Amino acid sequence: MTKPIEVDGAMGEGGGQVLRSALSLSLLTGQSFRLSRIRANRDRPGLRPQHLAAVRSAARVGGTEVRGDRIGSEEIEFAPGPVRPGDYFFDIGTAGATSLVLQTLLLPLALAPGTSSVTIRGGTHVPWSPCFHYLDWQWRPLLARIGVPFDMTMTMAGFYPQGGGELQAQIPGGARPTPLRLTERGPLRAVRGLSAVANLPWEIAERQRRQALHRLHNLLPDIEPEVVVEELPAASRGTVLLLSAECEPGRACGFALGARGKRAERVADEAVDALAAFLRTDGTVDPWLADQLLLPLALADGPSELRTSEVTAHLLTNAEVIRLFLAVEIDVDGPFGGPATVQVRPGSAGLTRETEEPCSAGT
Repeated sequence: MTKPIEVDGAMGEGGGQVLRSALSLSLLTGQSFRLSRIRANRDRPGLRPQHLAAVRSAARVGGTEVRGDRIGSEEIEFAPGPVRPGDYFFDIGTAGATSLVLQTLLLPLALAPGTSSVTIRGGTHVPWSPCFHYLDWQWRPLLARIGVPFDMTMTMAGFYPQGGGELQAQIPGGARPTPLRLTERGPLRAVRGLSAVANLPWEIAERQRRQALHRLHNLLPDIEPEVVVEELPAASRGTVLLLSAECEPGRACGFALGARGKRAERVADEAVDALAAFLRTDGTVDPWLADQLLLPLALADGPSELRTSEVTAHLLTNAEVIRLFLAVEIDVDGPFGGPATVQVRPGSAGLTRETEEPCSAGT
């Protein structure tokens, strides 16, 4: 039996990212791993509900043997079987981020030779994770561009702390990632946005929109931004403002969420500030997307190069985890916290992962 890869759960920021990347890579490569010191640097170390949901969903998709899959566990062992495309439903049970569970499963199912449907219930707009609209506006189009197409919908929004949201992804399978060269941002063509509320007065969304437009007009006097207002179906209450800068060919998204006692104008300011920080650099992608593109580009059939607006701890940590599982060179040429050129040179061995025929599976 092959010795499991040893992964330190406290590397980098020591958050759930190490866990999610290791799960995806294990499913993709067929390599087992042992993850210790899970979230050791956090106030509440060990697996929380959304991390446990990621472990168990990955185990179900991969027919996996797993040890230590319980709340608070600081060590797990994960030995994957063949990836099984099919129909899946997962319920996090809290306002844990559905987006992070989807990002764990997306690539293993996308590369499998069969269609899959994944429904995840939990939080769709929660702090410290990409919200549904960021995934749909930013992550999904870039993955389609590099040969990993899929569709996603949100039937219900779920805001922290109540949750109760639901997203669905339709994954055709058979994807083969292609290289990406994105080093020149190009001219800014448009700024569009969404100001939305769920079970709160419409006026809050209007105030977010007005403040965002006021700031954007001062920031970008030659651009006429378009921000639509929507009411989202939800069992919980919340607000979101998302702004997308569409360049040719670069792109970035900034977003912010409302919270109890947080003024609508502050929500707008946070989203505009995130976009402005990107535009002050020569980056072609925002820092969240740079991190999220590393793994698919590590699986591509050639080298890639992109320019991120900011080197984050997540980017560096993700690169470190990927190197444990794949023969890939990842170079980040730039200072921490500043812009950088990211080069990804996959090894020639490629993936030899087994898969199974499509199946139907529930929680």
